Amino acid sequence: MPNETRSDFAELGVPAPLVASLAARGVDAPFPIQTKTLPDTLAGRDVLGRGKTGSGKTLAFALPLVARLSGVRRTPNRPTGLVLAPTRELATQITATVAPLAEATGLTVTTIFGGVAQSRQVSALRAGADIVVACPGRLEDLMRQNLISLDAVRVTVIDEADHMADLGFLPGVTRILAATPADAQRLLFSATLDNGVDKLVKRFLRNEVLHSTEEANSPVAAMTHHVFHVGSAEAKKQLVHDLASGSGRRILFMRTKHHARKLAKQLTDAGVPSVDLHGNLSQPARDRNLAAFSSGQARVLVATDIAARGVHVDDVELVVHVDPPAEHKAYLHRSGRTARAGSAGDVVTLVLPEQRKDAAALLRKAGINAKPQEVSADSAQVQALIGERAPYQAPPAKPVQPVKAQGPKRTSGARSGEQPRQPRRGGRRGSRGQSRTGASRTART
Repeated sequence: MPNETRSDFAELGVPAPLVASLAARGVDAPFPIQTKTLPDTLAGRDVLGRGKTGSGKTLAFALPLVARLSGVRRTPNRPTGLVLAPTRELATQITATVAPLAEATGLTVTTIFGGVAQSRQVSALRAGADIVVACPGRLEDLMRQNLISLDAVRVTVIDEADHMADLGFLPGVTRILAATPADAQRLLFSATLDNGVDKLVKRFLRNEVLHSTEEANSPVAAMTHHVFHVGSAEAKKQLVHDLASGSGRRILFMRTKHHARKLAKQLTDAGVPSVDLHGNLSQPARDRNLAAFSSGQARVLVATDIAARGVHVDDVELVVHVDPPAEHKAYLHRSGRTARAGSAGDVVTLVLPEQRKDAAALLRKAGINAKPQEVSADSAQVQALIGERAPYQAPPAKPVQPVKAQGPKRTSGARSGEQPRQPRRGGRRGSRGQSRTGASRTART
């Protein structure tokens, strides 16, 4: 809920151009994490922010980042603002939040991550990008090539620091922070302080202020959790298809890339437009699929844990753990794709008989008290979650492979208009060699 006593961004010290930019997008009241942090961050203090997923952390650091860099002279290859994010998806989402604010104050933003050619990123840096939103790996690559210098950075943000740690990125983050000025402002946002995040705080934050809105791993209050026990893999398959068939947006989580891709195709073929999101996709493919899901072209996103952090799409009404995750933090982050920023949402965990013990332990660690229910596709509680079913949508037509016109049958080796060649001596051996060559050529195509 927005803060009742300080419900206006201007009262918190946000500059007028940024307040106007927010208002133009219908944002006029801050959320608790923003209310708590903005007076300190706008004043230039180092801040450690803790809040659960969907609490509004991105805007909490985007506003002071832009406000404090406004009017700073632009220099090629020397940004003054830096945001570090663990995944390409999160970096893209952050840029989408920062960009309109930056535009309102005349600043420029560029995004840097791997999986795509670096040429555009290098060109943007040469043009004088004020704010860089980056993943650590590609940023370090550019630093080693002397294509970017961090010696002019005035504000550094580390977002999802705990996920950085989970992915093994903290050594790189440490090297990057060491390359920024020691007196620069640093803002670190993290759900937890384990796995070395605390060491990062101790080394790089100075007289930091801690602001926390909730317990680190607490579930979102506006989120309703359902645990559905199903009797067989076949019953589960039917249940998944039914839960996916509603008219609203929903995300289905799988453990493996292969199963995510397979399920998205099955749903699309069944008349439920779906896209997949996983580590085997190229960056352009990820962007296309996320855009299709965000626009409503696809109603269902089938994802691995790569989408559990940083992918923010408005109005996701249902998250389904088709495959329960391996650990409780993943459960909470997956689930956090719904019920964001005050909205309500439902989370369903599907559990086969052999998964019941592990699932119970997982949910207990996550603080989820939902009572397991034996269900089928026809159960009332399932039908309630499906809601209004979307009309059938025919899958895209598969491209028709052109059929080559076949000419008159001719002897092997003869060209059109030519007489068949007479076999040479050793023709049998040559025939075998020709056959092998042909086979080899075929295998290569």
